[in-house]
Amino acid sequence: RPLILGGVEIPYKYGLLGHSDADVLVHARMDAILGAATLGDIGHHFPDTDERYKDISSLLLLKKTGDILRSKGYVMGNIDAVIIAQQPKLSPYIDEMRTNIAKALMANKDDINIKATTTERLGFEGQGQGMAAQAIAIIF
Repeated sequence: RPLILGGVEIPYKYGLLGHSDADVLVHARMDAILGAATLGDIGHHFPDTDERYKDISSLLLLKKTGDILRSKGYVMGNIDAVIIAQQPKLSPYIDEMRTNIAKALMANKDDINIKATTTERLGFEGQGQGMAAQAIAIIF
């Protein structure tokens, strides 16, 4: 399975498991946006029991999340996120991730921030057993 982060296919020997394309970065951003607007979470809007979302691009779900946000009268501010993974090195892909996310949200790329960090080999991320992402969103 390919490793997809921020809508970018990263050359790596492992991908992430999930009902959609398992883009952990985009999923964290979607939850941050929905949470900031008190609109639940991605499982509520895009349940993994719905076959329409099987293997779907998370960028498409992010676009739908932006549509939901605007339909409730909110305007996107900025979103900051961090990807936690020991490997692979992600810095070469961050600019493309920012571009993809900004496009999906119809947002300014300058309002999209992404960082990547390791855990110095601690925990499941540091042992290469998975990845995590955390995000925070400002909406108006």
